[in-house]
Amino acid sequence: MRRPVIGICTALERARWGTWDQEAVLLARSYVQAVQRAGALVVMLPPDPVLLENPREALDLLDGLVLAGGVDIDPAGYGEQAHPETVETVPERDCFEIALVRAAIERDLPVLGICRGMQLINVALGGTLLQHLPEHFGHHEHLRVPGTFDGADHDVDLLDGTLAARAAGETHHATKSHHHQGVDRLGEGLQISGSSAMDGLTEAIELPDRRFVLGVQWHPEADEASQVVQVFVAEAERHMSERAAEEAAA
Repeated sequence: MRRPVIGICTALERARWGTWDQEAVLLARSYVQAVQRAGALVVMLPPDPVLLENPREALDLLDGLVLAGGVDIDPAGYGEQAHPETVETVPERDCFEIALVRAAIERDLPVLGICRGMQLINVALGGTLLQHLPEHFGHHEHLRVPGTFDGADHDVDLLDGTLAARAAGETHHATKSHHHQGVDRLGEGLQISGSSAMDGLTEAIELPDRRFVLGVQWHPEADEASQVVQVFVAEAERHMSERAAEEAAA
């Protein structure tokens, strides 16, 4: 049997490699490695204007969708003005990922949102964001050192019986954090299933009426001890098997 196919949305960034300095579609290798370790095939999904109108063209190829971390979401997408600390937004990426995740949720495709990806799920379903956490909590503990996960560990409390707790395998979970924004008003249908043990910030959200739609504010792909990506890929494999059985019976 083939491996489940997981699409991971990429960033649009200016990058340098060899003698080149150009705009590039980028994805940290840690996302790819985490999905591959879990037994799946990775397809990178850069913004595509055609898919804005017809996301099923991509989703028909996939067994699961990952929304990766990255730059801040443009607050115009949730009806607010940009905070001075909200910088380097990429509306092209935002619009593409919102269209993709809405269509994935509609067809009940397994979805995992990581850091920015969790925030994107919330915005896609009508929620809003806190644009600069230190302004609300008085500390920088969610993003201690930009560009590294060294010393970025903190604990989250997950509600027993939720998808978040099942994916983490426990209700008190050590995580790696790297973000300065977070969920404010919750999107339609979403449930808060985890919060920071140090300040109560929302750390996990999910859609109870879907098979697997989970957003986590931390970075399980950066933690080889985490089982979150593995549990997500297992659900994608079940989805793949069910779809194959339906197609064979048709």
